[in-house]
Amino acid sequence: MSLRTILLAAALSLGTVAGAFAQAFPVTITHAHGETVIPAEPQRIVTWGWSNEDAVIALGKIPVGMPFQSYGGGDNGIHKWVEDALEAANAETPTILDASGEPPIEQIAALQPDLIIAAFSGITKEQYEVLSGIAPTIAYSDAPWSASWQDLTRVVGKALGKDAEAEQLVADTTAWVEAEFAKYPALKDVTFASANDYDGSMAVYAPLDARMKFLTDFGMTMDPSVAALSPGGDAFYYSLSYELFDQLEADIFVTYFEEQDLLDKWLATPSAQTYPPIVNGGLAALVGTENVASVSPPSILSLRWGVPGYLEILGAAAENVAGK
Repeated sequence: MSLRTILLAAALSLGTVAGAFAQAFPVTITHAHGETVIPAEPQRIVTWGWSNEDAVIALGKIPVGMPFQSYGGGDNGIHKWVEDALEAANAETPTILDASGEPPIEQIAALQPDLIIAAFSGITKEQYEVLSGIAPTIAYSDAPWSASWQDLTRVVGKALGKDAEAEQLVADTTAWVEAEFAKYPALKDVTFASANDYDGSMAVYAPLDARMKFLTDFGMTMDPSVAALSPGGDAFYYSLSYELFDQLEADIFVTYFEEQDLLDKWLATPSAQTYPPIVNGGLAALVGTENVASVSPPSILSLRWGVPGYLEILGAAAENVAGK
């Protein structure tokens, strides 16, 4: 079933739910930088950060502006699953915002938004205050860049007056993901750790990282060594020297590379060639910028686009090490 067909079916379903459960305004959203009151149903929405626009579009609204996504967004800065959703909705492409640095205040203000959604972002208190001078702004709930796709969808749903629709969308998508995971039962019998080569050491993804939460949400077990080696704090990753790399124990090792030749080059290093999970056949390497972007972390839109291929790779690694 194509993403277009799925989105059209979801729109009809959500429309029925919306009629039965209309949500009154004003709406108050509590987040890391305070509380934001949304006085009426927003009509001109700007998104900032990662995948906020995915949730907005999935819930039937088209942003007037959204950031250029340099990772996996191609030349136009728009992820493929977002392009598909805009096409399915017969919608015009929103204004693409310059995302090369801090939020482009003048560009955002020119769009005259009545709501700015940065629920998955790292905006500072100062940036939040400036943006709030333009329109009601929603910052991240707890830690920067850490919201799960479920929580992000619910926050956006509440902001749009679509609480019930958001819950239904999360429930339907969760059931679909669970069915996809069930195709690979070995995933529940192994532990995993995830890291990437970065600047001469390994960047290990901590339990807080949304990519890791996605895997543990659906029954996979992060190896205890991930937490044991962590220096603590609320970061979503930490640096681990190659001298300690073999202490990162797991049955399968999940890693992400933009290009196959970069992965091949890393696999040829002594550290990779002697790393037990890789030696034992437990390498789960997702390759390709779009593929990595679709699950790093996933969104309510990107899940159906990227998860089947991702699980194929994870499942093959788990089956390789099963029983060893």
